[in-house]
Amino acid sequence: MEGTPQPMTAYIHLTAIPQPLHWETAPAGFTLHTNDELEMRAAPRTDFFIDPRGEVVMTNSARLLFRPDARFMLSAHARCDLVATYDAAVLMLYVDERHWAKLCLERSPQGEPMIVSVVTNGVSDDCNSVVLDEAAAYLRVSGFGAAFALHYSLNGEVWHFVRYFALRQTEGLRVGFSVQAPTGEGCTVTFSDIRYAATELADLRSGV
Repeated sequence: MEGTPQPMTAYIHLTAIPQPLHWETAPAGFTLHTNDELEMRAAPRTDFFIDPRGEVVMTNSARLLFRPDARFMLSAHARCDLVATYDAAVLMLYVDERHWAKLCLERSPQGEPMIVSVVTNGVSDDCNSVVLDEAAAYLRVSGFGAAFALHYSLNGEVWHFVRYFALRQTEGLRVGFSVQAPTGEGCTVTFSDIRYAATELADLRSGV
């Protein structure tokens, strides 16, 4: 695949998304391939997490975001080289540093790929969901106005419920893609089959 190098200050245009995306924080590197695959590399020791005990506060992970409709669904197939603990490919909902959520394909402390979600309203509520056989899965975030839902899928057709929640602030919400490497020297993720729809998810629990 051919890549298109772009300056980090540029807006990024993806065919599936009707608005330009821009970097809230730039990654260590990225490539936009000709088939709209988005490859991002995390800088070392980058993450978004606010520990409830105050022991860890990190808000420096790379984020490529856009403003969604009030009701929407954003999904993508994520594939990543999970090298160090907590390396992850991420779909993110972001208002500000204290109000955000993320759905991650992440390396667990046991060295396994796992679906993880974090919801932050002041401090972070972190939840591990399920271990996967490989570091590849479809991720999806859905908006219902003031509420949101997270799902994952192994084939892009059968979706599994992860989380349903609200953010205490939603004014100025952006949504998009992130990559993190909290403990390591960086990892590379690729988002493909990116899809966006300005419609409401019909069935929250089944994900269809």
